[in-house]
Amino acid sequence: MNYQPQISARAGVQPSWLHAVLDRHFQFTRLGSTMRTEILAGLTTFLAASYVIVVNPSILAHAGIPFSAGVTATVLVSFIGSCAMGLYARSPILVAPGMGINALFAYTMVIGAKVPLEIALGCVLWAGVLFTIMAVLNLRSTVIEAIPTDLRYGIACGIGLFIALIGLVNAKFIVSNPDTIVGLTTFNPVTLTFIAGFIVTVGLVVRRVPGAMMAGMILTTLISIPIGRWWGNGSAFSPETPDVTTLVNWSGLSAAPDFSFVWQVDLLGALEVAYIPFIFVFLFTNFVEALSTFLGLAEAANLKDEDGMPRNIKESMHVDAVAALISAPLGTSPATVYLESGAGIAQGGRSGLVALVAGLLFLPFLFLSPLLSLVPAIATAPVLILTGLFMSEPMGRIRWSDAEEAIPAFLAIVLIPLTFSITLGLSLAMIAYVLLKLVVGKAGEVKPIMWFVALLAAALVAQIQ
Repeated sequence: MNYQPQISARAGVQPSWLHAVLDRHFQFTRLGSTMRTEILAGLTTFLAASYVIVVNPSILAHAGIPFSAGVTATVLVSFIGSCAMGLYARSPILVAPGMGINALFAYTMVIGAKVPLEIALGCVLWAGVLFTIMAVLNLRSTVIEAIPTDLRYGIACGIGLFIALIGLVNAKFIVSNPDTIVGLTTFNPVTLTFIAGFIVTVGLVVRRVPGAMMAGMILTTLISIPIGRWWGNGSAFSPETPDVTTLVNWSGLSAAPDFSFVWQVDLLGALEVAYIPFIFVFLFTNFVEALSTFLGLAEAANLKDEDGMPRNIKESMHVDAVAALISAPLGTSPATVYLESGAGIAQGGRSGLVALVAGLLFLPFLFLSPLLSLVPAIATAPVLILTGLFMSEPMGRIRWSDAEEAIPAFLAIVLIPLTFSITLGLSLAMIAYVLLKLVVGKAGEVKPIMWFVALLAAALVAQIQ
């Protein structure tokens, strides 16, 4: 599903030299897009994922990495990884330090297991080395080929529902409820502002306004300015500073980059026997998240080659692996491909120019990170919800009449959002697929690599539990 209208060049108007150069490399015209669409899609992807510049350092700070150093590392990894994804892999997928795996790094490893910070970063680096070796040997492509088609569709839909859930939770529209586990929030000025922003964004999308999602974010930000100033209270969106009641905040223009935590890595210490399991947890978690994101976006947007594989998957995995490899030396948890890339793809983006634009937009925030406080969570939430809709399109292609194929796909659809983890949801779905084939006497239909991956998934689930 492509919400962005395609804009044809007017008769007699010759494209500029820049257009020609970019089109020659990224081939967006052949892919059915335009330079304007690709740039708008890059802006949309960046805005949808820009929260990582603040949120990732906030999580890393609990592990002992200074916030300013975390911002610098996050920006550099996102800039390098996304630009490489665009220029080398020519894929419209953003790369940044992974959410979820950063919590695993900070809360489970450093705080919970009391692993020294430098050793924890050493584990991240060794996982990145193994990840890179797997990419060079093309092992991930082998795994993708072994995953059945219906399960791929289920992964795409599960990720879509997960993205939509993240949007609804970020907007505080869906909240925890002790009686029903989750529930609808009570309506208040913030909720009504979010609903208004969602309706405006949907209206722009339905009317196929160019740059609809980005325009929706901007308009929602503007109508959020009164919150905490003239009506309503937005303190729930700033739990660490509850005295801040406004949603749109000016916290300054610039802040100097901090390189104090570059190469604070203990490589030899990380190889002690006690820390080896953490290396493999990072490796498998990053492997599964990247794999499922590539598959989900490719299925939802039909970004596939003639063999049905995600387009430029080998090159994309090389970039993803190198981004994970450079994360620890720069001072952050592993980088990975981002779900929010679906926002730009839903905007009409199809080529690597999307990732290049998004990557370049990260770089100024080495100095301008305070400006991100201007964009509230309720402004990006409508885009995430609509991206979830876009990602759920393959649901109709699942063979629901074939229980052997439909059940694992269904488990991927429901468990990815309900466990709030792509890794756990996909791991459980793959385990279910293998066990189901075994129970019905069709174990021979399972490719050998799927048996191996399912065993690793079972070990990961056991480790987390």
